[in-house]
Amino acid sequence: MTRIIIPTEDPVEPKKSAKNDPSHVATTTEYVLVYAMDSDLAKTNLLKRTDKSNARFHHLDNDKNGRWKQGDATARDARRATGYAIQSPFTGEMHYPGKRHWSNAKEQMREWLAGWGHEFEERDLKDGFPSALVLKGWRPDGDVKKNAKLVEVSSAAARSVLQRGNWPRLYFGMKGDAQPVLKVYERDVKIGVVPMTFWDEDFYEDPYHLGSVAWSYGESGRSRDGTEELRSTVDLGQDFETVKPLKLIKKIITLWGRPGGYVFDPYAGSGTTGHAVLELNQETDGNYKFILVEQGSPASGDKYARSLTHQRLKNVITGQRYGAKGVPEQVPAIDSGFEFRMLTTQIDAKTVLSMRRDELIDVVMTSHWDSTGKQTFNLIRIDGKYRYLVGRNSEGEGYFLIWDGDGPVGQLDSSTFKLLLAEAKAAGLAPPYHVYARYEVYQSPNVIFYKIPDKILSHLGLNESNDSFNPSGGS
Repeated sequence: MTRIIIPTEDPVEPKKSAKNDPSHVATTTEYVLVYAMDSDLAKTNLLKRTDKSNARFHHLDNDKNGRWKQGDATARDARRATGYAIQSPFTGEMHYPGKRHWSNAKEQMREWLAGWGHEFEERDLKDGFPSALVLKGWRPDGDVKKNAKLVEVSSAAARSVLQRGNWPRLYFGMKGDAQPVLKVYERDVKIGVVPMTFWDEDFYEDPYHLGSVAWSYGESGRSRDGTEELRSTVDLGQDFETVKPLKLIKKIITLWGRPGGYVFDPYAGSGTTGHAVLELNQETDGNYKFILVEQGSPASGDKYARSLTHQRLKNVITGQRYGAKGVPEQVPAIDSGFEFRMLTTQIDAKTVLSMRRDELIDVVMTSHWDSTGKQTFNLIRIDGKYRYLVGRNSEGEGYFLIWDGDGPVGQLDSSTFKLLLAEAKAAGLAPPYHVYARYEVYQSPNVIFYKIPDKILSHLGLNESNDSFNPSGGS
């Protein structure tokens, strides 16, 4: 799982709700959790490189390997074994990696140093670190004049290489008077940018597991941006405050979507996901498709589906926009389209009770919410010889559906409870027992009861929406 931390407001211009203390930086953050059902199949894509990223590469020394940029010769985490000193071929100064460590093997470092015109060897400097890489012939406790002469000869050779060009990969700045740094060749850098924390470099070897990363508001957008994008697209007098910014959704789709694949949003709301896909296809060759689902509320005048979600996507495609004061504007249309379909069969109590047993088991397996209000995705279905036992969770707790053959959903009573206990014992399951049934006639402290159809409908999220958008006359 990846956690993305997103500052949603410019610290110079925070939300009213953000802490406004002159002694602190006021900022607002939001969190996005990205998870995969199968981490082995998950893949993080690269972001498109920007002109700013490409401008970092240059060809100042006519390096035969092509354009390069300056990179760090050290890496995180101090390792005493690689904290040794490196002597500058220009000045004779000893350079240490500080609280970090040299990022390449010692033999490789020595090879690069020798590229400056003088051989290097290992010497113990009695500094408490492993042996250093110094100029061949250097004597830590030897004659000062001889060492000075050695540096003079080495410096002359190094400056000759500096003027010649095509420097070694490990170099000491443009004038030879800086800390050792590395060349990072453009040909070796990945075509895209790895979406790591915003203060990191954009060159990493194996960025398959991101962990927790942070994006600045410039990369991900802000909640305020999402609200303004909605209001400029649909002039319906709504008062949404938590609309996701297009930049954020585009970035998530780019990183974890499959070009040519589907982006599914089961809670479409104002249609930001569809809007993002339409614009992303216009900007790239992703050719993504989307499926949006929005329950709406026909009894209350259709809160979303037709009057907002549908209208926003239509305006995005046709180029209809609204200025700061709601004045209609026209922008270039997008060559795309979508279908709007309304389901005519409602999922209600009658529908749930008329489901076949296998259908209802599938619903239980995929939509269960535990007693703490957290959704449980790790229920394992149990098929075969059991009458009521249908699954278990990772803690070894059983899930039972009281259903007698092809008849109606049954009830939890003393007789069904006894059979339930026998099946739990046979399967090696421990209490509590999670039981789905029509009624609970018999109660036990070892049972967590879920009433059908009420709990099933609740699991599916079929409740009234709390969002405030509900224009009059919507249909």
